[in-house]
Parts: sequence; structure tokens; C-alpha cells
Amino acid sequence: MFESLSDKLSGIFDKLTRRGALSEADVNEALREIRRALLEADVALDVVRSFTDKVRDRAVGAGVIKSVTPGQMVVKIVNDVLIETLGQNAEPIDLVAAPPLAIMMVGLQGAGKTTTTAKIAKRLKERHGKRTLMASLDVKRPAAQEQLAVLGRQVEVDTLPIVAGQTPVQIAKRAMEAARLQGYDVVLLDTAGRTHIDEPLMAEMAEIKTSSKPHEILLVADALTGQDAVNLAQNFDERVGLTGIVLTRMDGDGRGGAALSMRYVTGKPIKLIGVGEKMDALDEFSPTRIANRILGMGDIVALVEKAAQAIDAEQARKAAERMAKGKFDLQDLCDQLAQVEKIGGLGGIMGLLPGVAKMKDQIAASGFDDKMVRRQRAIILSMTPKERRNPDLMKASRKKRIAAGSGVKVEEVNKLLKQHRQMADLMKSFGAGKRGGGMMGKAAQMMGLGPGMPTPTQEELQQLQAKLGVQQPKAPPGGIPPAPPPDLLAKPSLPGLGGGLLSGLNPFGKKK
Repeated sequence: MFESLSDKLSGIFDKLTRRGALSEADVNEALREIRRALLEADVALDVVRSFTDKVRDRAVGAGVIKSVTPGQMVVKIVNDVLIETLGQNAEPIDLVAAPPLAIMMVGLQGAGKTTTTAKIAKRLKERHGKRTLMASLDVKRPAAQEQLAVLGRQVEVDTLPIVAGQTPVQIAKRAMEAARLQGYDVVLLDTAGRTHIDEPLMAEMAEIKTSSKPHEILLVADALTGQDAVNLAQNFDERVGLTGIVLTRMDGDGRGGAALSMRYVTGKPIKLIGVGEKMDALDEFSPTRIANRILGMGDIVALVEKAAQAIDAEQARKAAERMAKGKFDLQDLCDQLAQVEKIGGLGGIMGLLPGVAKMKDQIAASGFDDKMVRRQRAIILSMTPKERRNPDLMKASRKKRIAAGSGVKVEEVNKLLKQHRQMADLMKSFGAGKRGGGMMGKAAQMMGLGPGMPTPTQEELQQLQAKLGVQQPKAPPGGIPPAPPPDLLAKPSLPGLGGGLLSGLNPFGKKK
């Protein structure tokens, strides 16, 4: 969503941080470029003016211009103002109320209201342990109520039985009464939409609000609609009174201006963002983490959350024990590649790692993508279980059979086997030590895969990074840590993702 804006801001900041000293003219020139980048990203003009004025007031002071790292200080100021513009603190859905608590979903047709309703229901059930009832109030759109019932079965959440001929207000009253009688904690009211805002729609929303007295009124808006989404939020807030906003399709290729403008213009918090089509592709909106993504600093917290949800704890524990002993066969590699796909694929992981945005051209040129992961898994899955556990069995005839089974050339099978040997040797060297007490054992524990899950000391982290060959840049005083070195992909391994998970994963890419 923010890729274009992130690229432009990164270019501006690179110019600033390369200079040893900054003048007021340098800051003003950078602000002009920032202003242009925000306007091109479809950010509202009032928001752009306020944003640049705040940055200028803080950046032009003598303390910044004369500081040891003035460029980094300007980056930090932009980051702080960006967080303020997005809302400062994350504000999740408020569930503090006497049950049954009603949440009213409003918005136009096509924004993803019904799907988002099911996603929220799944989230409330799994993360908050709430007994939830969904009710479709959309009597205008054909099969709208049946669509919600299908999604309810998919996410295993109850839906209100359909009664033909009832009005939206009658359905809302029946849903609240059913929730009270059957002990539900939350009722999600999926209201009807229109292709555009009109008086009948607003009158219907106001009537539903009066009858159901919702604790939360959430506007579902399509992030790809840009400034129209901001105008939509203003109109709904004036007539119905919003408590929050849910932005869908944040994984799209839009310019991201709506997300930057909505909180400032409407004063209403963005509570959730839809980041995909799957039922679990719904994240809380965190201003700090979104600001970090925009400025190319990644979002490690989101990556850890995805890993915690997707990775099987028992399987991870067994893998950690094998790694601690220095064992790493082709089945282990296949299992870890499967975990990469569960987390969101290489594209999803790379988008959340700090500094990787600056290397996207190098990554694309190397063929380091999800297609490569799928091809590697296809090769390994074409082997017998015995071959996966003992790669030394691989002779010419076996390689031909595996290549034919996976639809690749024998050369590609050889490349994968060579990469695996390198990874296995690395794991073996890590596993040196008593009872997994070597570097690999510590690495597995640091990632929460081993027993006890101790907190690593700074010295242990430095030892692990030195073993992996990764040089971590130091953060300037009061500044933001710079991005990782551009040759990171050329190192033996990327730490922190399965103990060498991304090491040597590119047998099909171009040679550097």
C-alpha cells in the first residue's frame, strides 16, 4: 500500500543522512520534496500542510542543525510527526460493556463489509474468547444474508436465522433479543450499503442505531478509494456518529493517502486494517508500526505475531532440538519452507523486515520470491521420505526421477542439494556443544523454539550475529537505527527466521 510513498521518502532521507551538516535551506528543500511525495500519495492537502509545518518547526531549530547526526534527527522528527498524524496510540475495538454488546458495521457496497464482519467475528472468538452472533441487515442485495451465513460456517461463528420479509430494524431487534436470551457476548450487525451515499441509506442507518444502541459503529472503507474514503467517513460521522474505521485492501497497490488522512480529518481512530482475502487477514492498526513501514523500518512485531499464529509449537520444538544437535536434512528444510508460506510467503516476510525495501530491486533480480519457495518444496516433495532424511542416497537415476516429478531440470535439483549441504554444514557447526548448548541451541532458544525461552544477553546476540556474519549498524544518539547493509542477502544467513531458514534459498536465481 505505501510502497511508492516509502520509496520517495527513503530517497529524500538518503540525501539528508549523507550530509555531515544541514542548513535551514537543506531542511526546507527536503520538506518541499516530502510535501510533493505526500500529495502524490493522495494525502489530503490540509494534512500535508499540517504535517510539513510541524516537521519544519521542530527541524529548523539550532539543536537539530548543529547536532552530531542532523540527517538522522530529521528522520526521527518525520517519524514522530507521522505517528501523531496517524493517531499516536493504537485503539482496538472497545469490548468493555455489558453483554450483549452491539457492533454496527456501516459503509458503501463493495468495500468488504460482510467479509470484514466475519473476520472480526473470528478475531473476537479466537483472541478474546467472545461468544459472537452475526446478523445480516442487508435485505436489498440478493443473497447478502446467505453470504454471511456461509462465512459464519466457515469461521465457526453463529449467524441469526434468516426470516423473509423482515425490515433491517426488525432484524436488528430480533438479533439483540436472541443474544440476550442465548447468552451471546457480542452482536455484529452487518448493515446494507449503497453504491453512493443517499438520504434513504442515512435514514436507515440512524433508525438501526436508535433501535439497537450499538456500543461501536465501525465504518468499513476501501483504502484504494483515496480521498473519497475520507469524504465518506465525514458524511457517515455527521449523520450516524462513528466510533472507528476499518480500512480494507491495505495489501493493494494504492497510494495510501486515505490511511494518512482519515484520522486527522475525521478525528476517528482507524481500529483495524484488512491485509488480505483470508479470514485471518485482519490486523490492528498501530500508528507506530505503520509509520515504521512507511519509513522503510519494517515491522518486526507484526512478523513475530504472524509467526506465533502460523507456526506449530510442537513442530517448532522438535525442529529446534534437531538444530541444537546440528541436524538439518531435506525434510527439515521442506518443513521450514512450509512455515514461510504460512507466515505470508517471502513477500510478506520481506515487507516486514527493516531495510529490505531498499533492496527490492536486488531481490527481484535474484529471483528471491515465493515462486522459488514453491519450486524448492516441489523438488523435495518429489523425493521419498528416505531420500529426504538421507540426501547422500541421491544418485543420477534418483535425481532424474525427482526432476521429472517436480517439473524441473536435473541441474536445479543439483543446485538445491548443494545449497542444502551448505546449510547442513552451517547447522552442524552451530550445533557443536553439550546437549544443544552451542550457538544453534542458543539461537533456537532466542527465537522461542527451545525449552525455557531465555532472554538472550547482548553478548550472546553479538556472538550469534558474528557467527552468522551479519554486521549490525549502530544507531546514532537520539536517532533512528539505519537500515541493514545492502549486501545482507549475500551473507550466509538471515538470523531470526528459523535458524538459517532463509540461508541459501535461491538455487534458481541469477549469480551475483
